[in-house]
Amino acid sequence: MFFPYIGITDFLSFEQVARMLTVFNAHNPQGSMRRLHVGVMMSYKTLHGIETKWSKAFPPKEAIASIFGSEETYNCLHYADYDHMPNLGETLYRAIGYGGIGINAIQLDMPWPDPRQIVHGVHMSRRNIEVILQVGKVAIEEADNDPQMVVQRLEDYEGVIHRVLLDKSMGRGVGMDAVALLPFAHAVRARFPNLGLVAAGGLGPQSINLVEPLIAEFPDLSIDAQGKLRSSGNALDPIDWNIAAEYLVKALALFGK
Repeated sequence: MFFPYIGITDFLSFEQVARMLTVFNAHNPQGSMRRLHVGVMMSYKTLHGIETKWSKAFPPKEAIASIFGSEETYNCLHYADYDHMPNLGETLYRAIGYGGIGINAIQLDMPWPDPRQIVHGVHMSRRNIEVILQVGKVAIEEADNDPQMVVQRLEDYEGVIHRVLLDKSMGRGVGMDAVALLPFAHAVRARFPNLGLVAAGGLGPQSINLVEPLIAEFPDLSIDAQGKLRSSGNALDPIDWNIAAEYLVKALALFGK
């Protein structure tokens, strides 16, 4: 089983990483295997220098390697493409390259990408990294909101991915319905016991309790937070790192019960 993590996505500098790692280490229970997930966003457009509303919200691609500068953290590049752009394998190869030597994982924020292209891109990169597949709102709808159909779709990724992220919010801060996610989590764990389970959706210091039903069933669950770490709630605004620190403290306390 993979070590679990508590994630923050939308880091823009290594200084932010260092600050959150200090908070994490101060509150992570002794003997815990849980790690701080450092999430950095990239999209097809930001990778290829195409203007987008996210250009100012995501770090320059040339800065990503420096953000992944700690060996203590789980450094994950979140690559988003909801438009099914071509040549995914070559694109993933390029994206992974910007993660530098510190990259530990790539998360695919896209509905049901071609698993052969994932293998192609990771193989070309020659990096020993994990692959996290986001099963988000669109992916679940394409599987008719049926946990067993989601599992059937995931069979195409056996041996390709290492973790599954259940996330109907997809960075927009929509509050998690953990009870609704439970059948999907149970179906995935029953069919793929060696896959890491991750959940996200509107988690923050005031809403971390939303994930409790999942934690009760899956104590090795990993979580990630993004949209609710801003006072404005707008994902285009920078993270408020005081809010992020409070989220980390409360999340670690929740898992430490």
